[in-house]
Amino acid sequence: MTQKKITRVGGDEETPVTPTQGRTPFVPTPESKGKAKQLRLFAILAWVVAIAVQAYAIFGVLFKPPVNMTLLIILIVIDLGLAILGSTLWKKANRLDPASEKDKVKFFLQNQLGAIMGVLAFLPLVILIFTNKDLSGKQKGLVGSIAVVALLIAGIAGADFNPPSVEQYTEQTAEVEALTEGFNHVYWTKSGSVYHIYSDCHHINRDVTTEIFEGTVAQARELKNITELCKTCRSRAMTEKNLTEADLVPAITITE
Repeated sequence: MTQKKITRVGGDEETPVTPTQGRTPFVPTPESKGKAKQLRLFAILAWVVAIAVQAYAIFGVLFKPPVNMTLLIILIVIDLGLAILGSTLWKKANRLDPASEKDKVKFFLQNQLGAIMGVLAFLPLVILIFTNKDLSGKQKGLVGSIAVVALLIAGIAGADFNPPSVEQYTEQTAEVEALTEGFNHVYWTKSGSVYHIYSDCHHINRDVTTEIFEGTVAQARELKNITELCKTCRSRAMTEKNLTEADLVPAITITE
């Protein structure tokens, strides 16, 4: 097995802490907050343009008979692309600067805003297509079906089924620190779905692996949306340090 290239993500160095003293809630770095703010601004811009495209599809095409079906379908596709773009950027921002689960309303709105905006980008258009008297039944069936499918795609693409949270980041970071003598330091690959404590773990250090990335738990989530620790690495660390599940409980307790 050849030595793999290990690339350090970002410039933050891991800082040792005492694993059993408890953890204060996760706080994103100023850099992460800045990136998140920028991504949210671009997301909002994409959604605003998507709503504008929908408005033009309604008032500039649908309400001007004879309805240009080709143009209407093109606008629906453009609207869908903008809605998905906005949702993608918004979810990336949430991984950089997650909300807290303690404020349930804010947590829901922040993480599911993409789904809400995806629906709003199409719902008025869908309703008006099916109630438009200038369209034949066949035309309504065609363009209405396309608009409904676009609405569903935008809504599903915008929903976050595993939303990030301050509490989740805090517990996951604390677990890694407890298993690594206080270092927030993990490894992952471009195609990986879990992060690792050991760069020589056989799940990550394989012949097909060309590059291994290293960084913090938050960075693994921010860049690759990886949310789980490798079970093999976890078991190995617990064995090497003679730890039990009970030993980890104090380490992941959040200190207010």
